Amino acid sequence: MTKNSCDNLRDEAIKAIRTVFDPEIPINIYELGLIYELSIDDAGAAHVRMTLTSPNCPVAEKIPLQVAAALKAVPGITDATVQIVWDPPWNPEMMSEAAKLELEFTGQTAPAHLRKDKFSSLTISRSRQPKPKL
Repeated sequence: MTKNSCDNLRDEAIKAIRTVFDPEIPINIYELGLIYELSIDDAGAAHVRMTLTSPNCPVAEKIPLQVAAALKAVPGITDATVQIVWDPPWNPEMMSEAAKLELEFTGQTAPAHLRKDKFSSLTISRSRQPKPKL
């Protein structure tokens, strides 16, 4: 493969990965910073090292399968393997600027299990004071 064709294949692979979303967050896993490494060898086999927002993710088994399927659908990619790693642990700082802005716009700052401060409404009312008699 030439450098140009490798770069094009990598760009197409990233586009494919961007079609996979974490179910808790309306942002694709690439922008969330869950993809730690993407390599494609000369034979067209893709290998991904990625993490999840939490080891307790309810779809921990599905997301890697979705990533592999998305990659295998890219013309030029002959195979795809996905390895889940937990080191370094994911944190919201790993998100792209675009993802951070999107979450801020929607009012979310991180996945629910990572939010430190939850807003709760507070209603304060004035007590009614008797009107002074004239």
